[in-house]
Amino acid sequence: MRGMHKDPSPYRIEVNAETSYVEEQSSPEESRYVFAYTITIRNTGSVPAKLLGRHWYITNADGDVQEVVGDGVVGEQPHLHPGEGFRYTSAAMIATPVGTMHGRYRMLADDGVRFDAEIQAFRLSLPLVFH
Repeated sequence: MRGMHKDPSPYRIEVNAETSYVEEQSSPEESRYVFAYTITIRNTGSVPAKLLGRHWYITNADGDVQEVVGDGVVGEQPHLHPGEGFRYTSAAMIATPVGTMHGRYRMLADDGVRFDAEIQAFRLSLPLVFH
């Protein structure tokens, strides 16, 4: 579809995140809160690209930041053609019941162009409990 909202870049990766609290692996009395996050990555550009690595910033409510840098995601380096997606679930542990995560994926397009797919901040938080 043509229109004024067309992003001219052929290098576009859309990232969506869903999170959940993992009560079984958490231990609030030891300041250990585990959150699972499911990420869906979709190539919305026009050039196939491979996810080379990840760079996360995980911040807890005290402002402590963990940086996580590594190759691929969950041991894979998915290669996404335009329109294709990849979904995976991983986990993060923080010392407070609330935190945030954001970062970027390092991508390599099939034409040799390297680019970053930004991951907007998303929230890690305990579900609200009403009695």
